[in-house]
Amino acid sequence: MSQVARTLTDAFDGFLAKHRFLICDRDTKFTAQFRRILDDAGVRVIRTPKLAPNCNAFAERFVCSIKSECLNRMMLFGDAGLRRAVTEYLAHYNIERPHQGIGNAVIEAPGEIGTGAVERTERLGGILKSYRRAA
Repeated sequence: MSQVARTLTDAFDGFLAKHRFLICDRDTKFTAQFRRILDDAGVRVIRTPKLAPNCNAFAERFVCSIKSECLNRMMLFGDAGLRRAVTEYLAHYNIERPHQGIGNAVIEAPGEIGTGAVERTERLGGILKSYRRAA
């Protein structure tokens, strides 16, 4: 986990290089040394409260989604492929997919609903798909 912390806070391409906070649960893998390395890099570790299983629900849901909808369907070779897959999935997850919390609407939907043919957009070679009507 010490190596993971150093990788996360790498100044050039670390995921947490431009972030100030990391929220994590109280799992034993997040040791004092792990937290110290992040703290030295300027990332404050915020631990979820004890005996509060719902505090981690959104993160658990996202991890389940990305694994089942994307990563379990791919063979990744190296860090660059994983980063590309996660970046593409994040764009799909946050922009293109319907969200139940807003009545199954798409977050960045066009102003007017078109009447043309249905168009399909693919990401990651067709693993992720979204559909919209042409204007």
